[in-house]
Order: sequence, then C-alpha cells, then structure tokens
Amino acid sequence: MDETYDVVVVGGGAAGLSGALALSRARRSVLVIDSGEPRNAPADHVHNYLGREGTPPGELYAVGRAEVAGYGGQFRTGRVDAATRDDDGFRLSLDDASSVRARRLLVATGLTDELPDVPGLAKRWGRDVLHCPYCHGWEVRDRRIGVLATGPLAVHQAEMWRQWSADVLLLLHDAPAPDEETAERLAARSIAVVPGPVAEVEVTGDALTGVRLADGRSVALDAVVVATRLTPRADLLVGLGLAPEEVAMGGYVIGAQIPADATGATTVPGVWVAGNIADLRGQVITSAAAGLTAGAAINADLIAEDTRAAVAAYRQLMATAFEEPAWEERYQSRPAVWSGRPNPQLVAEVADLPPGRALDVGSGEGADAVWLAERGWQVAAVDISTVALGRAAAHADTAGVGDRIEFTHADLRDKPPAEGAYDLVSAQFMHLPPVQRRELFARLADAVAPGGVLLIVGHHPSDLWTSAHRMHMPDMMYTAQDVAASLDPARWEIVTAEERPRTVTDPHGEQITLHDAVLLARRR
Repeated sequence: MDETYDVVVVGGGAAGLSGALALSRARRSVLVIDSGEPRNAPADHVHNYLGREGTPPGELYAVGRAEVAGYGGQFRTGRVDAATRDDDGFRLSLDDASSVRARRLLVATGLTDELPDVPGLAKRWGRDVLHCPYCHGWEVRDRRIGVLATGPLAVHQAEMWRQWSADVLLLLHDAPAPDEETAERLAARSIAVVPGPVAEVEVTGDALTGVRLADGRSVALDAVVVATRLTPRADLLVGLGLAPEEVAMGGYVIGAQIPADATGATTVPGVWVAGNIADLRGQVITSAAAGLTAGAAINADLIAEDTRAAVAAYRQLMATAFEEPAWEERYQSRPAVWSGRPNPQLVAEVADLPPGRALDVGSGEGADAVWLAERGWQVAAVDISTVALGRAAAHADTAGVGDRIEFTHADLRDKPPAEGAYDLVSAQFMHLPPVQRRELFARLADAVAPGGVLLIVGHHPSDLWTSAHRMHMPDMMYTAQDVAASLDPARWEIVTAEERPRTVTDPHGEQITLHDAVLLARRR
C-alpha cells in the first residue's frame, strides 16, 4: 500500500480518536493506525469524563472508532516503525512492511508507566495498584491504602490520598525517614509511616491483601499507590528530530513529554501531538479535548496550504486560460464546443439593423458570423483558434455564405482592428483579465465607424451566485455599466446598458435564471 491521506493519526486512544473525529467531520481523509495497547487497558472504568463516567475503556474506544468510521475515517491495526519526510508530507513505514503517506501527522501514542521493581506490583497494575486519586480514589474510598515511596513526592501523594480515606500508610521502601517537620504533618493527618523496603505484593485469590517487607513482616492493605516513571512512546518522533523533555514536579523528575504549543503543534512543521505524549498529567477527558484542539489546528493548517495551492493554480489559470494554446486545446478536445446557434443578445439587438460591415470578435465556430452574413452583413470574423476558424469556415460554406465572411486568425490584443472600419462591432462573452479587457474594449470601440454600433455582451458577476457552475473568475466578469462608464459621452450614445435575464438548465437539471450584461452603444 502507498496511499496518501490528509492526516494520519498514530494512536487510537481518546486523543487520537477525538482528533480523527474532528478531522473526518471536516471532510479530511484520515487514517488511524493503532496497535491496540491503550495505557488504561488494565482499568475497569474511565472516570471524570462528563457524560461517560464509569464507561469501560474498551467500550469508550469502540464507540469512538464507530463514530470516526461513520464520517469516513479509516483504521489499520499495527505499529509505525519509522516516519520520514517525503516531499511536502511524511512517509510512515509500518511493522507489516507497508507504508502510507500523510500531509500531516497527529501522534497520540501516549506513554508507558514504568513501575518500581517490586515483585507482584505489575500484575495488579490498574486494579488495586494505583497511581491517580482522581482516577481511582472513589473506588477505594475508606479502604486501607499504602503509598509506596519512590521519591520525594511520596509524602505529597500520601496527603492527597488522605482525602479519600482516613486509613493511609506511607511505605518508605528505600526512601529516608521523614524529617521532623514532615513527620509532624503526617502525624497530624494520621498517616502512619512504615519503615523498611517492600519485598513483594501479597495477593489472596484475585485481590491484593497487603505487602510483605524485607524483614518478613506483612502490612495489610486493600490498595497500593505508586508513582510511576512516565515515559512517552515517542520513538517515531525522535526520527523526525523531536526529543522528549523531562518534566519535574516539586523539583523531582516524574517523566518526559514532547514539547508542543497550546494546539499540539511541535517544532517540526506538519507534526502535532496530543494526549499523554504531550501532557503526562492529562486524564482521558483532557486528552480527548487536546485531540479535538489538535484536529482543528491541523485542519486550519491544511486549509491554509490548500488556499496557497489554489491561489497558485488560479494565477496560472488566469495567465493561460484565454491564451491561444488553451483555446486550441479546448476546441480540439470536443467535436463542437458551442451550440451552433447565434447568441440570443446579438439576435435581439441586431436583427432590425440595416446590414453593413461587421466585426465578429472571438467568432468561435462561426454561428454569429453565419447569422450576420445570412442577413446581408459583410463579416470579418476573428478568432485566436485555428481549429475554431476551420469549423466556422465549414459552417459558412454549408450555409452558402462563405463569400460574405472573411475569417482571420489573430489576437486582437496584439493586432487591433482598423479604426472606424465597421458599422457593427460585436464581442459576445469576451472575458479577459481586467486590464487586458479594458484595453481591448477601447480598441473595439475605436473600430466602430461614425453612426455604427458597439455591442458587448458578457456574463454578469451575479451568475457566480447561481448553480450554473460558471468558471469562477470574478475579475474577468463585468457589468454593462462598467463598460458604459469607459465610453466618452461626447462620442457615444448609450442605447442599452442592462442585465438581461436568460433561463437555462443547470448541471442538476434545474431551471435557473442567468443574467447577461448587455451594452449597445451608438457612435455619434
């Protein structure tokens, strides 16, 4: 597999799923890669998660995965062995030898709790060997709790757990005896101090019953509290140049996390982190919130990138869409681009005019030129495309008016028409960038003979508000009033300057109303 996604989320816990949900709902292509080993897997329930209090972790994640999948998010089970830069994105190598590409990364792999090396401790982890009173305190309230000292924060832990139970013991293990002031504080809160190393955890049936000290004595307990060393699962980030930074509490290092800003953005562009890998104190609900925040920030970053790319493409389109190669390609791609019928506003404005000499600007496949010739006009038909002119000449011959039309391959921006040479100058839907358009329309006006008329018809800007799916180039659209304002009143009489409605069928088969900008001016 070598698929490319807008975002690959590494880690399917609360943070990763929350970020994936926000991004999927933002209509991003999202892949969640997860090894299926959440940090809280040993726990029976999730707590302090408003609306989800007491939910088993597995159930919470199953619901979350279903929600993400419901919005199009995808999942793969596995591990990411390495992440490397790949052009403007990232390539992730998985443990099954496959790889995927991502424009952005959200890493929510969490952390690992490193427990003291006390026999029996790890087997009871998350059940009756605990660490966080906010996560587990209620469940062991009023029970006999032993706090295993692993560093200077043990006294603080004991004082914390005293809030949930009046029967708290401080197991000194390898820690020194508390000083006089600390001993007084512990005594004031009725926290007993147990000296000596803890040799092992004692279990009867499927329940912790206490600890055995190195001297053979047993201390009856219902739960043991321990401060773990918190180590982020950050190997794939190290390869991208992101190193964990140590986090201290009360002057004591309790673990490490990947530094990031408030949105989860790291110092490596395109990489975000969320959950315990970036906040080792975070609980499930705060990790989920961090995932949402990161997801929204990633989407905003992608929007900015998409906009930059769109601007570059738009500038390229504006520079090339109406040049000769583009018109040649447009005509070559289809046997007929236009309907073969004359433009309706030309028919409406010119049908009653006495014939004379006409200039058909951008004559295309010749429908307007043929219609004029059939009514007695001598027509100069000019177009930038040789393919279009060939079709127009064939159309004229079929209609029997080939002798009344002179077809010329030219770009009137470079070869302007002769001044004062035409009784009618017609430009139907001639759309160009503003400066070029104004210059060309001025030249077309100069080409009108005294007493002749200038007819300019274009797509009104309001057409962009409809479902007609016009080429979205607002700068190239104009109103009749825009064109009229450029004509010298001393030389021109404005006969018509209006937005004229026209009913068409949109791509969905619905009848809609478009508006043509129609200018008819007579040279004095």
